[in-house]
Amino acid sequence: MTPRRVTSKQGFVLGDRSIVGESLVRELVPDSGGIEGAMQFDFSEVEDVETFISVPEGEHLCQVVEVREGEARDGSPRWSLRLEVVAGDCAGRTAGWDSLTWSHRGVNRVKHVLEALGFIAQGQLEIKSDELLGRRARVLFQEEEWEDPVSGRRQRRLRVPFIGYQEIDQSV
Repeated sequence: MTPRRVTSKQGFVLGDRSIVGESLVRELVPDSGGIEGAMQFDFSEVEDVETFISVPEGEHLCQVVEVREGEARDGSPRWSLRLEVVAGDCAGRTAGWDSLTWSHRGVNRVKHVLEALGFIAQGQLEIKSDELLGRRARVLFQEEEWEDPVSGRRQRRLRVPFIGYQEIDQSV
């Protein structure tokens, strides 16, 4: 049997069915042994990158759905926020994680984020991490890629820039 040429980004052979994506030209070799459920795939162009991206880059209306308290490298308290998209095609998906670091260096950003989430960050404010739950803001996400120092693998994820939050009406 002669190999079939298909146009695909990813080409699979599953039994006698071909499942193909789009774009590149690939040769698919037919299942030579006739083994039911056998799969063949060319991994030569698959990037060795872990991707933690579930929504496109850009601005999304998000709400804080989880806050994890921890410690930054310098020993300062840090709150890690899980931000979930609440509107549009990506509603219900985690857009990403962001952190608030309660240190001299991080306090300007903490103030900006709290104000964008609808808190009045003027004068003294006493706040608990769970008070952020359910709060919403328009949040900008940008893709970043870095190498994990432990595994050596490249990772892609979305990050929120320093001033990536925009206040919205919390009653929406």
